[in-house]
Amino acid sequence: MLVMQLLRGAVKHAGSSPQFSVERLNSAVRGISSSSQHLSDFGETLPPSCTDTESPKILITGGLGQLGVGLAKLLRRRFGKNNVILSDIRKPPNHVYHNGPFIFSDILDYKNLREIVVNNNISWLIHYSAVLSAVGENNVALAKEVNITGLHNILDIATEHGLRVFVPSTIGAFGPSSPRDPTPELCVQRPRTIYGVSKVHAELMGEYYHHRYGLDFRCLRYPGIISANSNPGGGTTDDCLRATLEFMEAPADTLLSRTYNISAMSFTPHDLVQEMQKVLPGLKVTYNVDPARQAIADSWPMVLEDSAARRDWGWKQDCDLSALVQNMLTHITTCNQRAQAN
Repeated sequence: MLVMQLLRGAVKHAGSSPQFSVERLNSAVRGISSSSQHLSDFGETLPPSCTDTESPKILITGGLGQLGVGLAKLLRRRFGKNNVILSDIRKPPNHVYHNGPFIFSDILDYKNLREIVVNNNISWLIHYSAVLSAVGENNVALAKEVNITGLHNILDIATEHGLRVFVPSTIGAFGPSSPRDPTPELCVQRPRTIYGVSKVHAELMGEYYHHRYGLDFRCLRYPGIISANSNPGGGTTDDCLRATLEFMEAPADTLLSRTYNISAMSFTPHDLVQEMQKVLPGLKVTYNVDPARQAIADSWPMVLEDSAARRDWGWKQDCDLSALVQNMLTHITTCNQRAQAN
């Protein structure tokens, strides 16, 4: 996310001058912490879901977005390279294309998506295709089509073929009237962005399909996510990847809910700067607030209350702020050195 502007800027200049300034840091970071299948067609008998003892065949939609590539890498280590298919509507970079199966998949093309599921014997579907907050506010029509119509296609196909389906939600599914510190799982939501509205819709539709048709629907409300592998606005931490895998592997009968909050560390930009100054004592930071992004961030929770995830399937974060800074700076420095060498 926007934290990465600070981290990358710090590493870029640290070697050349003991005094430097990151001139443009948005302070929006706060608590990091129509379908062609009709419901009546499903009938009362559904194909069996993948059992917990089988090695799943996994499809990741929107795989070139903020989470897919990192999750594919983790899942391939766990289940085998050829058992995880990454998909998107964009051409992948060479390193992604050669690291495992990749196919073109448009979630708005119901027939094509259904063929992919059938032809590849898919048993888990990780649905990451989405138009995110800021982009969605600039193109509401696109956000509605991708985030709502695309979701309906996913749910219908997953129900028809007995898939275990994961759809991420977000802190953006809450709104200004939600309790903010902490934000419980069950409370008033009322988001004010099309992205947030579409995620509340996804939570409710997924839970409806679970109760009505027996769909093995699973959803995590992610907090703010940062990464050393992605540009600001997207990415994933090791904690986020591990949480998703552990949640997908959890036996269905242990899940008392189908939508869970998860949370890790919570910090402000000032907290981050103080921690970085322990490693880079010459670091100086100035702030230039983006009003539009700040307004969206101000409607988000400060901290998500995640005791249910800890109770039901053993969620526990590993990384604190100190470890985050050390890991990020080490990773970014290594990447910069490799780039200079090439």
